[in-house]
Amino acid sequence: MNNVQKNRLKDQLFKFWGIFCTLIGLILLFVFIGDILIDGISRIDWKFLTDLPSRKAEKSGIYTALMGSIWILLLTTLISFPMGVAAGLYLEEYAKKNRFSAILEINISNLAGVPSIIYGLLGLEVFVRIMNLGASVLAGSLTLSLLILPIIIVATREAVKAVPSTIKDASYALGASKWQTIWNQILPASGGGILTGVILALSRAVGETAPLIVVGALAYVPFAPQTPMDDFSVLPIQIFNWISRPQHGFIENAAAAIIILLLITFVMNGIAVYFRNKWQKKWS
Repeated sequence: MNNVQKNRLKDQLFKFWGIFCTLIGLILLFVFIGDILIDGISRIDWKFLTDLPSRKAEKSGIYTALMGSIWILLLTTLISFPMGVAAGLYLEEYAKKNRFSAILEINISNLAGVPSIIYGLLGLEVFVRIMNLGASVLAGSLTLSLLILPIIIVATREAVKAVPSTIKDASYALGASKWQTIWNQILPASGGGILTGVILALSRAVGETAPLIVVGALAYVPFAPQTPMDDFSVLPIQIFNWISRPQHGFIENAAAAIIILLLITFVMNGIAVYFRNKWQKKWS
């Protein structure tokens, strides 16, 4: 067997292994989702979405946790989106390429892989204790903003890097300033990639539990938050609370809440794919 045949055999083996792993992953995913649908789909109705938590499984709903998740998602977006995009643009377009910026880039990339519980401890010390925000929606949103900021910064930089240099050169040749080039050319051209990164980062934030528990989110809240300073709960914590109870009715409630959380995540990922494809077609 010559080298060409050996390489072809290796390619076929790698291809077979990739297909096999993909099939196994899809089967496990379908089994997992199917089991959740069997347990929880019959429990989802309008009352389940609008009822408050209760000691009785059949009367318990996700209203407070759902509203808490919406509050957290909105505030986290308002905090992290402008800061992350601005930081990514600065590092890519304005920062000098020296040793300090190289170290900064490495640290930002590493921060994206730090366990979320570490951000929870940081949020507990800085936002809850030092800033005296307490176990509020704002403290939770600031903590999750720290969690996803590195992801947004990296996504912004990669999207800006993907903009062809000819677009920048043409803008400068027509007499545009650096800021005019960024605002009128680079941001529109990289908008799809930036939005994709932001939405995927928010999809991670909406499913986080550990940092919010550390900050002080409650498993049972008898009211929906009305202001950023109110106490709150979120869907992942409510699911954890229900799944830890022995009654089968709460298991069904947890499965139904998981379906709602999966739908939110799938919708956000679908929006990210839509914007990415839209911008790719526009600028291709």
